[in-house]
Amino acid sequence: MANQKTEKELKKVESELKQDEKEIKRLRFSLRAIVGLILIVAAIGGAIFAYLLVTSKRVSIDKTTIHAPEIDLAPTVPGVLEDMLVKAGDTVAANQVVARVGDELIKTKVSGIVTKADASVGQTYDPGQTVVAMIDPSELRAVGQIDENKGLDRIQVGDYAVFTVDAFGSKQYSGVVDSVSPEAESGSVVFTISDQRQEQVFDVKVRFDQNAYPELKDGMSARLLVYPQ
Repeated sequence: MANQKTEKELKKVESELKQDEKEIKRLRFSLRAIVGLILIVAAIGGAIFAYLLVTSKRVSIDKTTIHAPEIDLAPTVPGVLEDMLVKAGDTVAANQVVARVGDELIKTKVSGIVTKADASVGQTYDPGQTVVAMIDPSELRAVGQIDENKGLDRIQVGDYAVFTVDAFGSKQYSGVVDSVSPEAESGSVVFTISDQRQEQVFDVKVRFDQNAYPELKDGMSARLLVYPQ
């Protein structure tokens, strides 16, 4: 009888130990789940904080245009336009003849794209008067105009920038601030409503890889975001 009682007690103890082991395993799993959840929440919180930090520092410039300086080709002496050899949109090489005024051949200095060539043969031109206009695509920039009190003091050459072009919807293009104009644009003056105080407007130019973005053309409207370092 004593032996049977002892066996029953041992089995009872073994059963309790097994239950305890199951409970310990359950608690371990729950603890791991809690730790994992804490890590996930921390990661999400860190990402949100980083996003808010970045977005709070960025400078938005809505008035932006894809632009390259215009190159004017003109005669050095007065004469009559005898030949017009190109049209707007043509690609031209360096030293290519694009027109003839009198006996003078009008040549390009660099390769590029013709933007204006609408003169009529027989028209008289003075020295320096533009016959053909063109741009050098390598000089294309995203040029944003920013009011002096809208974050201009935070923008520096070398800052990373992202911009979208109206013609291509939400597609993002990236670049680097190439220059910040040292003086306000002439004629670009904004008056505040409160006290009619003048606020100057400055150009911020962003350089980008033209080979990577061949679809970008001179004159396209854009929106620019600059991320100060």
